[in-house]
Amino acid sequence: MKEHLDHYHPDPDHTPDDHHVGPDFEGPIEEHPLWQRDNVTLRSVCIDVGSAGTQIVFSLMHLRRQAVDLSTRYLVVARHTLYESPISLTPYRGETMIDDRALGALVDEAYGAAHLHPNDIDTGVVILTGEALRRDNAERIARILAEKCGELVCASAGHHMEAMLAAHGSGALEASYQRGERVLNIDVGGGTTKLSVIDRGSVLSTAAIHVGARLVAVDPGGRIERLDPAGRTHATLAGLVWRLGDSVDDGALERVAESMADVLVAALTEPNPGKEVMDLYLTEPIRELEHIDSLVFSGGVAEFVYGRERRDFGDLGRRLGEALRRRVDDGRLPWTLLSDSQGIRSTALGGSEFTAQLSGNTSYVSDAEALLPRRNVQVVRPEFGFTDEFEPEHLAEAIRRHMAMFDGFETEADVVLAFHWTGSPEFRRIRALAEGIRQGMAERIARGKPLYMILNADIAMNLGAMLREDMAVPNEVLAIDGLTLWDFDYIDIGRMRLPSRTLPVTIHSLVFRETPQTARREERIHHRPGPSRGSPAGTA
Repeated sequence: MKEHLDHYHPDPDHTPDDHHVGPDFEGPIEEHPLWQRDNVTLRSVCIDVGSAGTQIVFSLMHLRRQAVDLSTRYLVVARHTLYESPISLTPYRGETMIDDRALGALVDEAYGAAHLHPNDIDTGVVILTGEALRRDNAERIARILAEKCGELVCASAGHHMEAMLAAHGSGALEASYQRGERVLNIDVGGGTTKLSVIDRGSVLSTAAIHVGARLVAVDPGGRIERLDPAGRTHATLAGLVWRLGDSVDDGALERVAESMADVLVAALTEPNPGKEVMDLYLTEPIRELEHIDSLVFSGGVAEFVYGRERRDFGDLGRRLGEALRRRVDDGRLPWTLLSDSQGIRSTALGGSEFTAQLSGNTSYVSDAEALLPRRNVQVVRPEFGFTDEFEPEHLAEAIRRHMAMFDGFETEADVVLAFHWTGSPEFRRIRALAEGIRQGMAERIARGKPLYMILNADIAMNLGAMLREDMAVPNEVLAIDGLTLWDFDYIDIGRMRLPSRTLPVTIHSLVFRETPQTARREERIHHRPGPSRGSPAGTA
């Protein structure tokens, strides 16, 4: 599997480009048009609905244009937390449903406490993960919340996605870059543990395994009131037979927590951990574990690993966290434990930043009213190498072949063509690109469908102009630069922001019932500076 990951290059000490504004300008630099062109602020929300806990985080993001090698790409350079909700138990209705009314009330309370309205939110994400993801109404709830909570709030789910968000939010990504090390982030939640290997700020691999604090929960009298199938499996591995309603003592809970910790250690340290361990993986096993330098824990159980929480919440959280810490201290997890982690807040903090992206400021939009905004547009990225003298006919064939694979010619929905442009931006090469697109998309053009294109390089304005004006393509055309997309991505595109002339773009996943084709692929994302530090909550 190829690596398709950008690198993380924070610039925390960089200040606004004062020299751009000129000596005659008086007033705050933030009010100068040139500063506003290069600097954009967005309000973001992350609604994190996990196996055990639900939390809502509002953030203010500062993005700056990266004027490097003629690039017009914007990257997040700072994040300020506007409000963090209390962490509440995720409300369920029976074994198969999320309690939509109770969840909606939690979200409404958070917006009220933050003194924000959905109209104030520029971007964000509703994440359903772990055991919450398995509930029958999970997808419907996520979509409804996404539509009601802000202009570009998207619905996301999936183990790889959550692993990425946890790596961003925990501080592991930033630590890896700053220390120049390979860092393993272990995010232990209520139902699953997400794993990320990060090398000098670049995520190499992600995975998830069925290890979690609330796979079993007991009432104050010691009777099992929740027992997920994976919880029963872990009890069996510990030599116990558990059923819902059984009474268990503290020794039995300790025994299962110790066994669960051993399973995780085996998955991370043994070259052939055995079928019992491999069967607990929810994705392909984690890769790139060679030469790990340091270790970061995140998720609710991390609060016990780091000793910031000592209460018992009627599950395995305290026991599992303490068991994992012992395995760090005695060398069974043989890496240096880094103490600076956002713990239980990691996924929500990562999600509040993950969604914030802007196009470059050289995009082409033929009719903003007709084309924007757009939600849940599927990305199709043809495999094509842009050699110095590529032929438009060859590109057209690659487009037709790839569109057919994704049923792109059959759907009435919008489709985004994504390209990774390499080489010089010469007129003849851009014209060949435009001609290849015109030929390859002839069927959709004939049906009057708009053309949506996104490129990593700053040639979108020229490309759009060639299609519409030189080649007289009658369809509406939108070409965006400064972003890198991949097959299986979905995007939301917002209205143009002035004076920067940028387009907010949310890149997300819509995987709610992960199939082998979708669950076992590697997540590919754009790495940005990690979130600012805050005080993690002390709850599991």
